[in-house]
Amino acid sequence: MILKVVMALTGLVMVGFLLMHMYGNLKAFLGADSFNHYAEWLKSDILYPLVPHGVFIWLFRFFLLFCIVAHMYAAAVLTGRAHAARSTKYVTTKRLQQTYAARTMRWGGVIIALGLVFHILQFTAQVVTTGFRAGATPFDMIVVSFSQWWVTLSYALWVAVVSLHVRHGVWSALTTLGANTSARAKAFLDGLAWVIAVVLYVGFMIMPLGILFGWIN
Repeated sequence: MILKVVMALTGLVMVGFLLMHMYGNLKAFLGADSFNHYAEWLKSDILYPLVPHGVFIWLFRFFLLFCIVAHMYAAAVLTGRAHAARSTKYVTTKRLQQTYAARTMRWGGVIIALGLVFHILQFTAQVVTTGFRAGATPFDMIVVSFSQWWVTLSYALWVAVVSLHVRHGVWSALTTLGANTSARAKAFLDGLAWVIAVVLYVGFMIMPLGILFGWIN
């Protein structure tokens, strides 16, 4: 039960981060100055002068990394236990009753992790550059990258996997934390999970599509 709670809490933290990240991406519609200022504020000025310039972002990164590792560890242990408990002489039909997102949570998590590593190497470390030069401004990086159709398409597919993962994850997390107490509550949680997933997908894709079609330049 403890591992399920760890998965639920760390998962909800990451959903909160995704919503904040989505909001920040939308600042691209306000222009280069606004987007670059936001990116600089994230790296240097959050909680200043309570903490020195540039310290909070590293504290937050370590915290988020801890949540990701704890989430993946809990998922791996719980999956291993489930496989160990499964009888080799009994074929269950429960899998047929699960949603597609639920059945693919494990592989979805792997795809998300790989995409996240690429995203960090691309826009944070600037080791993998998709058309831009290392040292470019945040706004220039996204405009150059998402002006290429294959980058936007790849991003769209990855965000779709993230959204499916979130849809099942939100429902599962809130159920683990005791919110699924009745048929009405179940319906509400299911609807809430879908709303969050759709908002994330649309919110994350507006900016790349805006760049690709020339609404942001």
